[in-house]
Amino acid sequence: MAVITLREALKQAMREEMLRDERVFVMGEDIGAYGGAYAVTRGLLDEFGEDRIRDTPIAEGSIVGVAMGAAVGGQRPIAEIMTINFSILAMDQIINHAAKMHHMFGGQWSVPLVVRMACGWGQLSATHSQSLEVMFAHIPGLKVTFAGTPYDAKGMLKAAVRDPDPVIFLEHTAIYGVKGEVPDGDYVVPLGKSEVKRAGKDVTIVTYGRMLQTSLGAAEMLAKEDVDVEIVDLRTLRPLDLEPVFESVKKTNRAVVVTEEWRTFGAQAEVAARIGEECFDWLDAPVGRVGAEEVPLPYAKNVEQEALPWEKDIIAAVKAVIA
Repeated sequence: MAVITLREALKQAMREEMLRDERVFVMGEDIGAYGGAYAVTRGLLDEFGEDRIRDTPIAEGSIVGVAMGAAVGGQRPIAEIMTINFSILAMDQIINHAAKMHHMFGGQWSVPLVVRMACGWGQLSATHSQSLEVMFAHIPGLKVTFAGTPYDAKGMLKAAVRDPDPVIFLEHTAIYGVKGEVPDGDYVVPLGKSEVKRAGKDVTIVTYGRMLQTSLGAAEMLAKEDVDVEIVDLRTLRPLDLEPVFESVKKTNRAVVVTEEWRTFGAQAEVAARIGEECFDWLDAPVGRVGAEEVPLPYAKNVEQEALPWEKDIIAAVKAVIA
């Protein structure tokens, strides 16, 4: 298998789906000649032309609205929103229309729409550095994914394009350069399926996105201290597959939920609550939680880094539940 970056895996997924199905097209800000804000669509314009790689105005509501109309009309659009922070301007289209149409019209209409959004930080300041995935994960009618490896990113994006429902496809900017093995042939990774990424016996870490990579790093450091960590990657936040989590917790008897979002009312709060409900009799310690500091993310690099979760925070949380 080839070893490629997560960025290249996403590009391959879109290219292969566009070659497979002429109904697939991509639209968004600066995705054509510029190649996308994070270079994910670079080169696709030269291959597919302006009819299928469509640059749009800076108008997120229109991007999603037009893409949704195309999806209802039988196309398979991939709408890129430059950053999840800008999706706030398209919330009516996503939440009140794309997520609801299938249900409000008795299943007569489907909305096979993929909305790709970058998440992340890097001295982008408070309004451009938010982890807002829980807003979409709260909404029935949407599917919400957050891959943490190149293999999953490619397979899940291909699955999202083929899915009959609207899919919010999240990509963390800090792991676009992460490399991993990706098969050369066609494959899909089913949406709504969690996976154990590292086997262990002492503590279960539940995570997704960038924090999968950070958790794997923390696990290697903990292994040097004879602490054996199991890591479950959720991969999809809606629908939420927690059976692998419950199985793991019943084996390790301890759990730490790790996300990059704020802890209050977040995805980690939901996961921790469900572990408490389903695994109470197996838990030997309260469920630990790791997340960002509850502040708008600062601009200054040193303070920004202090506000975000890192390996040291995961290690401290794991040690707290095994103490």
